Amino acid sequence: MATNQGKMNGRPGRNGRNGRKAALRYAHIIGWGMEVPARVMTNDEISQIVDTSDQWIRERTGIRERHIAGPKDSTATLALRAAKRALEVADVNPADLDLVIVATATPEHLFPATACLVQDWLGASNAGAFDLSAGCTGFIYALNLAAQTIVSGAADTVLVVGSETLSRIVNWEDRGTCVLFGDGAGAVVLRASNAPGGVLTGLLRSDGSGSELLSLPAGGSRFPPSPETVANGMHKIHMNGREVFRFATRVMTQATRSVVEDLGLTLNDVALIIPHQANIRIIEAAARSLGIPMDRVYVNVDRYGNTSSASIPIALCEAIQSGKVKPDDYIVLVAFGAGLTWGATAIKWVPTPPPPSPLSQRAREVGYWLAALRSAWRRLIRRLESWVRGLAAQSQ
Repeated sequence: MATNQGKMNGRPGRNGRNGRKAALRYAHIIGWGMEVPARVMTNDEISQIVDTSDQWIRERTGIRERHIAGPKDSTATLALRAAKRALEVADVNPADLDLVIVATATPEHLFPATACLVQDWLGASNAGAFDLSAGCTGFIYALNLAAQTIVSGAADTVLVVGSETLSRIVNWEDRGTCVLFGDGAGAVVLRASNAPGGVLTGLLRSDGSGSELLSLPAGGSRFPPSPETVANGMHKIHMNGREVFRFATRVMTQATRSVVEDLGLTLNDVALIIPHQANIRIIEAAARSLGIPMDRVYVNVDRYGNTSSASIPIALCEAIQSGKVKPDDYIVLVAFGAGLTWGATAIKWVPTPPPPSPLSQRAREVGYWLAALRSAWRRLIRRLESWVRGLAAQSQ
């Protein structure tokens, strides 16, 4: 087997004492977690809304059901619950996080960033936080960025979340799109290590000339919200399905080959490919092009539909839990999305961490409670300061 460790490795970490260079740094995934809304919508339910059927949807997409956000669910709340589970698996205190990245196409607000809400609710008091928008490729972009940040020595522990509530932006009168999407979140914790492995290499690409093929046209500076944009459905997903299909099958194959070759490996060395779960036909076409049997490709699109940036982390969590990912396996994550964007990441999996102790779990639960209390206290102080300044201004 080749020994080339790819673009992200072979870099020293922060300098040690006495001017000596630290050992090489690698970015390992040490925790993972997922969350989906409780409500499940079947194809039969959708057939009561638009002119379609369970058979039509299954034959064209492979989807039989998807999870739909309830009134109390949002992109941030789903992200929070997935993040807590990932931190529990990693046995990491939120205060140890250096950075929180949330990949999403359906943020809680245009601003502030959804990641800042998650950071506050977790009590990650030492972490920077920002959102990343790259459509369904968002998690791949965020994972690669997190890994490079760790390898460079700029951070030691990073939380990456992909979270979506696509049901809020779906046109439920368009059977070409409403049958495809679902809601959910997935998260991973990455930590620096001197042991070879983890996220080894990645590829990120884009082609803005195809931006109109998959978009949500209004709500930004080009088409700000107005009665006209609402009436014309410009705040809903618009997609040219045929062209996206052609694009996806081509770039998924190219990106997978690229990261495997970058490590000096062959496709035979890859134990599992976890593709973006958009459509079973796209996944099967990419597998055929790569010459890989479907038993080495993880698929759960039938139960979740397309959850955009949450798709791959949800699939990764399930693959780990089902035993399809084993120590020292090489796995490839690959996705495509709006932008147009696409990308892939190659990972050498490390042994699964031991279960966290009950004491550390309890400490984290107390920490979340204290984080909520601290956030409320800071809000109160800001209001009191504003009120006092107002009184002072009136007295002058």
